[in-house]
Amino acid sequence: MTDLDRLRGDFSIPNPIRFGAGRIAELPDLCKSLGIARPMVVTDPGVAALPMVTDAIKANEAAGLPTGLFSDLKPNPVGQNVIDGVAAFKDGNHDGMIAWGGGSGLDVGKSIAYMAPQTRPWVELAGLGDEWQAATVEGVAPIIAVPTTSGTGSEVGRSAAVIDENTSLKRVLYHPKLMPAVTLADPALTVGLPPRLTAGTGMDALAHNIEAYCVPNYHPFCEGIAVEAIRLIAEWLAVAVKDGNNMEARSHMMVASMAGATAFQKGLGAIHSLSHPVGSRFDSHHGETNGVVMPYVLAYNAPAIEDKMTRLARYLDLPNPSTQAVVDWTLRLREETGTPHTLAEYGVTDADVPQLTADAVIDPAGFGNPRPLSSEMLADLFKASIHGEIPMP
Repeated sequence: MTDLDRLRGDFSIPNPIRFGAGRIAELPDLCKSLGIARPMVVTDPGVAALPMVTDAIKANEAAGLPTGLFSDLKPNPVGQNVIDGVAAFKDGNHDGMIAWGGGSGLDVGKSIAYMAPQTRPWVELAGLGDEWQAATVEGVAPIIAVPTTSGTGSEVGRSAAVIDENTSLKRVLYHPKLMPAVTLADPALTVGLPPRLTAGTGMDALAHNIEAYCVPNYHPFCEGIAVEAIRLIAEWLAVAVKDGNNMEARSHMMVASMAGATAFQKGLGAIHSLSHPVGSRFDSHHGETNGVVMPYVLAYNAPAIEDKMTRLARYLDLPNPSTQAVVDWTLRLREETGTPHTLAEYGVTDADVPQLTADAVIDPAGFGNPRPLSSEMLADLFKASIHGEIPMP
């Protein structure tokens, strides 16, 4: 048995996961097992032309599964992408979804399958309240998720993020039917990811895990998952950035990504509240933006998370275990992976703070933050993230 053979398994947390290098070959059989006869692949334009997609479509068709392709979507998806995808799904008489790619392909693919039978506009079903209860359940097509990055974790999630063009705000569709029926997690599909995207998606996974860990809600299962995933990221993210062909690093990062999306059912916090408006208005990469604001938020939250950060620092074998030790580690990791230090590198200035703050204060992710988030505090965090000033108490 080789080292890579050890990195295989069939998991059911939180949905069935087929994990391991080379398992994309199982796609035709998975479609058939779910009763899918005419699947549609949804992915972003850059991934759509790659051999991994074209070969998979050919394999499906050789197995008697005519497969459509939709790739008209933005890196930060907007509502029109979903509307156009639903039209293509219906026009092709498709009965199953293969959501393929990073966050954009996964979220849009899941959203298309979910919205295809709906009679209400997508914005009326978006939100983290009881909006989802108004959705039509019958006719939602089964979803197979095929991640090609290790960050978003949407392949194991019940939600999808889409930007409302009318408000420039990121909205969240939530429903149990958005959970993929099966996740086909093949780390070999992440090998071609460039270093900067590897770093950005890895920072996304770190943000999901570290925020879930810090949320004060009681959920020891998610906390345990998050802590081990953070250790994997600490050990393997920089390796994956420096050597994109290292399959062990790619495998561990893919697991850490899925762990983050599993853990954040416990909640998120101010990292995402700051990152979402910046991504919507400046079109920055979501995961990388999470990495930019992360140490500023951890420092702000220090009075409420010191005990947890001390335990985490011990688990990571950091010197002088404390929140400061974890903040210093995130700064080193950002430098090692080439992650920007400030929001100013995206063109964000002090003049943008009032609008960004207005967006952040209503962002639902902030409800889980360990410390209260007033407009004043959010504005201060934006300014700290612009100027590179770590607000340690």
